[in-house]
Amino acid sequence: MKFIDRGEIVVHAGRGGNGCMSFRREKYVPKGGPDGGNGGRGGNIYLKATDRLQTLEDFTYKTEFKAQSGQNGQKANRNGKDGEDLIIEVPCGTIVWDADSGEPLGDLVEPGDMLLVALGGRGGRGNATFATSTNQAPRFSEKGENGQSRRLVLELKILADVGMVGLPNVGKSSLLACLSNAKPKIADYPFTTLTPNLGVLLLEDRKMLLADIPGLIQGASENRGLGLSFLRHIERTRLILYVLDLSSNSMEDLNKQWCTLRDEIGNYNREILKKPSLLVANKVDLVRDSSFLEQVARWAKELGQEIKFTSAVTKQGIDELSSSLLQRLSEINCEGIKRLYPLKHAVREEMVQPSKVKIESVGEGRFRIINRYLEELVERYDFEQDEAIMRFSKIIARLGIEGMLSDMGAKEGDTVCIGDMEFEYIPDIDAECEIDTGDIDIDEDGE
Repeated sequence: MKFIDRGEIVVHAGRGGNGCMSFRREKYVPKGGPDGGNGGRGGNIYLKATDRLQTLEDFTYKTEFKAQSGQNGQKANRNGKDGEDLIIEVPCGTIVWDADSGEPLGDLVEPGDMLLVALGGRGGRGNATFATSTNQAPRFSEKGENGQSRRLVLELKILADVGMVGLPNVGKSSLLACLSNAKPKIADYPFTTLTPNLGVLLLEDRKMLLADIPGLIQGASENRGLGLSFLRHIERTRLILYVLDLSSNSMEDLNKQWCTLRDEIGNYNREILKKPSLLVANKVDLVRDSSFLEQVARWAKELGQEIKFTSAVTKQGIDELSSSLLQRLSEINCEGIKRLYPLKHAVREEMVQPSKVKIESVGEGRFRIINRYLEELVERYDFEQDEAIMRFSKIIARLGIEGMLSDMGAKEGDTVCIGDMEFEYIPDIDAECEIDTGDIDIDEDGE
C-alpha cells in the first residue's frame, strides 16, 4: 500500500428531477385539473471517516465523484424519487478544505464522522403545485435545480498511538518491523523511509498503532529535507518515541541528536513537546564499552526521560520496550482525538435581495444581469412554456430591472444575459395575466 497523505477531488451533487406538467384525462372527466408531480431531490455527497483506510491512495486513481440525480415528476400527482446520496470514505484524521476559498470545512477524526460537502439540487415543482383559485389550470412547471459542485483538498494527519521520530538512518523502520506486523523498506543509507510507515502492535489483547515518521534533519521545520510534509503526522500521536543512534559511542553526538529533534519539533509546534514521550537508544549491539550505556542512562535521568536500550538486529530490549509502551499508553488519559476544525456542513445559498441586483454593460447593445436568484430561476424555468415567460417577466418588472436597463441606455432589441440565457430587451411588457407569484420572495415595496 502506497502512503498518500494529500489529494484533491471534485464532487458534483445530483441534479433535481424536473417537475411534470400534466392534466387529468379520464373518461367522463373532460376537464380534469392539473396533476403534474414534483421532481425528486438530487443526491447529496458526504465524506465519512473510517478506520479501514490508512492513506488517501484511492484518490490518486479517482478524483471526480457524482451523486445520483432525482427522477422527474410524473402525471397523476406522482413525485419523482430522490437521488441516492453518495458517501465517500476517507481515513480517520482527514482534514477537508475548500480548494477555491482555502477554508477548512472540517476534521474527520472518529470512525463514523460524516461531513456534508455538497447538497443535491431541489426537484422542480409540477404544475399541480401552482394551481390557485384564480389560475386553476396552470401550464407551468419547473426544471430541477443543479446540485452543488465543489473542489476539495484532503489532507491526512495520522491518528497513531505512538509516533517514532529520529534522525535519518537511526533504525526506526527496523524497530517498527520488530515491534509490529509492518514490513517497511530497510536499508543502510539515509532517507530510506520517504513516507510514514504504519504498524500494529498486538500485546495482551491490546492493539496499538505505531507510525514511523521519515527522518528529520536540522531545518526540517523550515521544510528542509522531507520537512513539513511529515512533521504534521506527529501532531495527533498520544506518545512520542524519540529514537537515538548509539553507534557513534559519543555522548556529544547523542546529545546533538536529541537537541536537533526537540528544536525542529518545537519550531514546528511547541505543543508537541508537551506530549508524553519515551527515549529509545537503538543499535546497542554496536556499543563498544558498557560504561557508555551507564553514561547514557544518567544523561536520560537528568533530562527527566525514561529510556530503553534496544537492538533491532539482536532483538535485545524489544519485549521490554513493547511492555513499556503498553504501560505508558494505559497511563495516558484518553479523551478522544481533538478535532482541529469543526464540521462545517454545506448549506444552500440564501435568496438574494433586490438590492443585490447588478447590471453590467458587456459590449455594444449587450448587458449582463448579475443576480444569483435570477440565475437560478433561469435554470429552473422552461421558456418553451408561455406561462413561464410571463411569470419571469413579472419578476423582472417587480425587481425594477427594466428601469435599471433603461437608465443604462438599453434600447429595444438589445441583448440581456442572465446566467447562460440570452433575452431580447423589449421595454414595457404587458404582463397583466393573473398568475400566482407566491414563490417569489420579494416584498411589495421592493425591499
